[in-house]
Amino acid sequence: MSRRSPRPANLDSELPPISYVWETPNRRPRRAEWDIPDPAAPGRLTPAMRAKLERIVRRAPEVMVKITGRTKDVAHLKSHLAYITRNGELDAETEQGATLAGRSGLKDLQQRWEDDAGLDDKRRRDGSISINIILSMPAGTDAVAVKDSARAFAIETFGDNHDYVFVQHLDGKHPHVHLTVRSLGHNGKRLNPRKADLQVWRERFAGELRLRGIAAEATPRRTRGRVRKADRGAVLAMRKRKITPDVDRLARQEVLSEVRGGKAAKHPWDEQTKSRQDAIRRRYLDNAAELQRSGEAADHALARQIRQFVDDMPAIETRRHALKNELAELANTRCRGAEQGVDAEGHDKTRGDERSR
Repeated sequence: MSRRSPRPANLDSELPPISYVWETPNRRPRRAEWDIPDPAAPGRLTPAMRAKLERIVRRAPEVMVKITGRTKDVAHLKSHLAYITRNGELDAETEQGATLAGRSGLKDLQQRWEDDAGLDDKRRRDGSISINIILSMPAGTDAVAVKDSARAFAIETFGDNHDYVFVQHLDGKHPHVHLTVRSLGHNGKRLNPRKADLQVWRERFAGELRLRGIAAEATPRRTRGRVRKADRGAVLAMRKRKITPDVDRLARQEVLSEVRGGKAAKHPWDEQTKSRQDAIRRRYLDNAAELQRSGEAADHALARQIRQFVDDMPAIETRRHALKNELAELANTRCRGAEQGVDAEGHDKTRGDERSR
């Protein structure tokens, strides 16, 4: 017989109400300082909760922590390390704080990791040697603070169990750090991050930036009222080359069949998305109402900012909704063109008829 306590029916009953707004859903929500209610008044905003609300409604820059790939063999590892160090032109730093300068320093690291990979008899043929991560902030962020925060993040997250190396790049718009972590830990376990781990990493990196005076947040997109996932890089690249990705083609076919059939298919997740966003917006307004009841002018100002933040949230629009609106606009354009004697490409059909006579 299982001794595990029964799980609550929904996230609302497991976390304080405010956490529902900015916590990434996962099976075992991790309590952060802004999740912990005041024991004396569980419904009251604690200083940590209030501080997070301020950062969100004032749109503090969002950190990016992204796994860009995994190196599967020694050749791939060497190629990746050569890329992030620009073939040894950029200095790299290890978990021990040692600086690897030039190709000779890079070669020593490559050889050590190659030897370790050869001794790892438990690694599957397709198992990774390393996991490659980018930590980035928007353009204009102090680059020194980004590098110092990335170093502190790496020490806290991997320093006790994994070898790693990181390099900062400043040749793009966004100051960012490439962090390559050896998959096999000193305890014999392999690094296998999940969705919840990535959110923890984002929060940790944002916290390190704030310790260094940089306003930063790590909220999921639903916190900001966004419901659509960002498109994958491969999809964006295909669109840029004027190639229609399968995901776009299939989505359009589905929407077209619904429109032509005159009957919309039921998609439960659309209703779930709308219900979740409605709940999030109500929570924000509840927070604003609580602050408004305070006698402090600063609380009243924050309440106004929260209400404005909710008013400015984008419409709840899924990809299917966007496609339907796009097709409706195209149909309207063609109707207007037909009425004015202009085809979909903007050619005057009347003049064409005159030329044919």
